[in-house]
Amino acid sequence: MTTPDALRPEELASQLRALGVRRGDTLLVHTSLRAVGPVQGGARAVADALLDALGADGTLVVYTQTPDNSDPSRWAVTRGRAVPAAEWPRLRATLPAFDPARTPSYGVGVLPEEVRTRPGALRSGHPQSSFAALGPAAARITAGHALNCHLGEESPLARLEELAARVLLLGVGYSVCTAFHLAEYRVPGQGGRDYGCAVDDGSGRRWHRYRDVDFDTSDFPALGEAYELLAERPVARGRIGAADSRLFDLAPAVAYAAKWLTGHRAGRRPTE
Repeated sequence: MTTPDALRPEELASQLRALGVRRGDTLLVHTSLRAVGPVQGGARAVADALLDALGADGTLVVYTQTPDNSDPSRWAVTRGRAVPAAEWPRLRATLPAFDPARTPSYGVGVLPEEVRTRPGALRSGHPQSSFAALGPAAARITAGHALNCHLGEESPLARLEELAARVLLLGVGYSVCTAFHLAEYRVPGQGGRDYGCAVDDGSGRRWHRYRDVDFDTSDFPALGEAYELLAERPVARGRIGAADSRLFDLAPAVAYAAKWLTGHRAGRRPTE
């Protein structure tokens, strides 16, 4: 049932425009609909409002991660529950392979699922760190996401950087800002670790092992706070519904983050 004070989609679109979302933007959105508050039509209406604000020439992008498709030795982190080591071989052999068209996102809220399942949406092929996009730039953004690269130069984040995309943090903080992960790849001496997941590369299901960056979001809130202090790199702030929200350009934020992280992580021992 819709509450009497629920935000109408047209009101939400108007607030997005007031914050600075423009027609024709390529926009990466991270959101908490709970923080936004009641919206008539729920997640569908929020997606409609975003697409309305972006217009026919704009592209809406969301993060549709599937970290539950991971090595069972890491399930205490990725799934919130540990399993005995004796079970790991069986699980590696039976965990369903990632299917871009069918595998639901995990741990990123309801808006990414709303966007992912819309007619015309495209999704990148990484089995753990995919993105979905709607709009004219969707194919360029989602194509060529390498199996061995979560969020680096062969991921949609690098394509978003090339396209001068913008980032909207809608009721969430910098701790979930995936753009900062692209900067981690550019930090000298950044540690790495081994990953595993189930994939289907067209010849059948297999267990895929690879090595990539060992991500660390613990300093992202401090990084974001520091970035907001730079007058020459403005971050628009405002309320969307009940949610404190931020809007900024992706490329300069990543460039600043790479320098900031390089300085603040100097001396850390890389992961073996």
